[in-house]
Amino acid sequence: MSMGGLMSQDEFRTIANVGEGTYSEKRSKFLAFAHHVESAAEVRAVLQDYRKRYYDARHVCYAYVLGAERGELRANDDGEPSSTAGKPILGQINSLGLTDVLVVVVRYYGGVNLGTGGLIVAYRTAAAEALAAAEIVTRQVEDVVTYSFPYVMMNAVMRVVKEMKPRIVSQDYGGTCEIRLAIRRSEAGKLRARLEKLSLSDVFLCHVKYLCYLCTR
Repeated sequence: MSMGGLMSQDEFRTIANVGEGTYSEKRSKFLAFAHHVESAAEVRAVLQDYRKRYYDARHVCYAYVLGAERGELRANDDGEPSSTAGKPILGQINSLGLTDVLVVVVRYYGGVNLGTGGLIVAYRTAAAEALAAAEIVTRQVEDVVTYSFPYVMMNAVMRVVKEMKPRIVSQDYGGTCEIRLAIRRSEAGKLRARLEKLSLSDVFLCHVKYLCYLCTR
């Protein structure tokens, strides 16, 4: 995080655990749940679970924001009057600058209509309670760097990995080795440059050393 508490371009805010909240008004009960999610498929799975669990509820409304740049978002009223449920839920996610977050609010109807204003307050308050109960964390935006190299360059590649400390996503040590490294976006260019420099300057020396080793056997 940069000075003054501002987010840097390769950081984002999300939640680390499930937060729960409740709100009651005129015998209607609102149950809210905030989840960390990373894809639309994951959103669908969580929603399906709540619809099964609360099959007797009148409404299962929700909103979510996905992506480090908060580019994918949706709000759903699930039969409530337009913009009285999903939009207030989404507003609470936006007010905290969060992403990769889904908030679901289940309503059990109490027999008394709340009106447009009452519904907005209810869904907004329930969503806020769920988010307040979750742990908000700052995470880094990562780029994945893929690099292929001959096995004789293994030590040189791993030296770069040790120095720059990327997260190893996968490794394949077949005929041609391939390694996939996740690193903070602002450092990805430097990592690529260092690896490419290896391919230009070290590969010949590595082959020579390997041939010399074979000749001494």
